[in-house]
Amino acid sequence: MMELLSVHGFQKVTDLVDLLGVSDMTVRRDLRKLAAAGELRVVHGGASLLHATLRTPDFTSRGAHQRAAKQRMAQAALGLIKPGATIAFDAGTTAFELAAALPPTFSGCVISHSVPVLQHMLNFPHLRVIGLGGELLVDSQAFVGGQTVAALANLHADVLFIGVAALRRSGMYVATDQERPTKQALMQAAGRVVLLADHSKFDAAAPVLLGELDQVDVLVTDRPLQPPLSQAFAEARVQVLTAT
Repeated sequence: MMELLSVHGFQKVTDLVDLLGVSDMTVRRDLRKLAAAGELRVVHGGASLLHATLRTPDFTSRGAHQRAAKQRMAQAALGLIKPGATIAFDAGTTAFELAAALPPTFSGCVISHSVPVLQHMLNFPHLRVIGLGGELLVDSQAFVGGQTVAALANLHADVLFIGVAALRRSGMYVATDQERPTKQALMQAAGRVVLLADHSKFDAAAPVLLGELDQVDVLVTDRPLQPPLSQAFAEARVQVLTAT
């Protein structure tokens, strides 16, 4: 079953029943077990690899970190997506979790520079998808640089879902200056900016300032904020959604 997924990235339950010669109940039971073990993702009508077939070991490792929290956050963030909206997805494993949680009935438009997000969108054949090209940053599996920024100049997203490496009262931080211009361009192209940050980002360290907290409209996180950070977001007039 995993060999089939590694080749195709996605398999329908009905196809697995035919290929493996077992019952529908057996396939679904085995898929649930593999999903619980963190091997795959159960999606509408079948199963997919957690981070697409083109994932790197580094991306997969980061995706496993705080996965349960990221999945809860993704479910909470789905409520911020309106039918028919144009959504921009940042690179990173948390944004990927949200992209992977999109219902099969979603009929809007997706903009992204994330290779895993774009590859996952192949499961939505009737969805409009705009990929942002540029220089490939292998560890993040995303396109960055001047070409990526230029591609955003004439685009607009109703909402952007963005991630950061660290979050402090002084602002949002990323790991390298390579990704900062692209993230800033995405924020400028969006009518609403939603920051996806699990609790591990509150104590993390990253050297490059992305922007101040008031550049964000909504924070989606997995644990209540400590008073200093909670106050900072309140002063910046940022709505905080805590996934439970």
